[in-house]
Amino acid sequence: MWAACNVKVRDCLAAASVILRRCLRVAATMAKSKFEYVREFEADDTCLPHCWVVVRLDGRNFHRFAEKHSFAKPNDSRALHLMTKCAQTVMEELEGIVIAYGQSDEYSFVFKRKSNWFKRRASKFMTHVASQFASSYVFYWRDYFKDQPLLYPPGFDGRVVVYPSNQTLRDYLSWRQADCHINNLYNTVFWTLIQQSGLTPVQAQERLQGTLAAEKNEILFSEFNINYNNEPPMYRKGTVLIWQKVDEVMTKEVKLPAEMEGKKMAVTRTRNKPAPLHCDIIGDAFWKEHPEILDEDS
Repeated sequence: MWAACNVKVRDCLAAASVILRRCLRVAATMAKSKFEYVREFEADDTCLPHCWVVVRLDGRNFHRFAEKHSFAKPNDSRALHLMTKCAQTVMEELEGIVIAYGQSDEYSFVFKRKSNWFKRRASKFMTHVASQFASSYVFYWRDYFKDQPLLYPPGFDGRVVVYPSNQTLRDYLSWRQADCHINNLYNTVFWTLIQQSGLTPVQAQERLQGTLAAEKNEILFSEFNINYNNEPPMYRKGTVLIWQKVDEVMTKEVKLPAEMEGKKMAVTRTRNKPAPLHCDIIGDAFWKEHPEILDEDS
């Protein structure tokens, strides 16, 4: 008798499953409209699998933006710290970013090789990073520019590039840091000539035309007693953001069993946060110290 009942129950479940599948197919068909065909025009922008996905943002027309908002020359620490705060927000809000590097008005974000975020669509990577970064720039502006109102919204353009190996990714980041050094050395000498020697921008440009790095260093040292190597590392090397465990102290109300009222106590908790470093990433030392960045299983 029990065997017969089991057979009947199994047959009823099978029949119900068939009916449910048919209903779902009918519902899916009914939900579609005659306009659905336009989706066929969407381009496939899936990033190659097993590759590092890099999103690089650049400030749009930031020369004008810097002038309008009275940025200090050659470097404005407020602007650089604001950029880093925005980059930290991007890393905390979006998933799968293992390292970021920024200098001047640009930031690069590296997503895991195995990331399947939004099915690895390049448009999703770029638009999410750009929108999160730009909105954070406006949101946190007053924290860094207390006496300077934001006169108009900033803009950032972005691009997505995939790198197939650890070495090509390292070479990309090395390229960006080398670019930081080249640009900052030039700008440091350029603005020193203007601010301390009274040269016009055209005269300073003519003075530096064709000079090598050693000659620029010599101008700074011999004429202005400035050792470029003593300039802040943030200016010379840019900012690297990696995940590190950070102790945070917060106030929490604790109520003991024998007491009626709780007491406010300082509580320390450890969190994984994107921490800024101003160090060399071209050599091997950084990567040996932080092997987890390139570890595919991290």
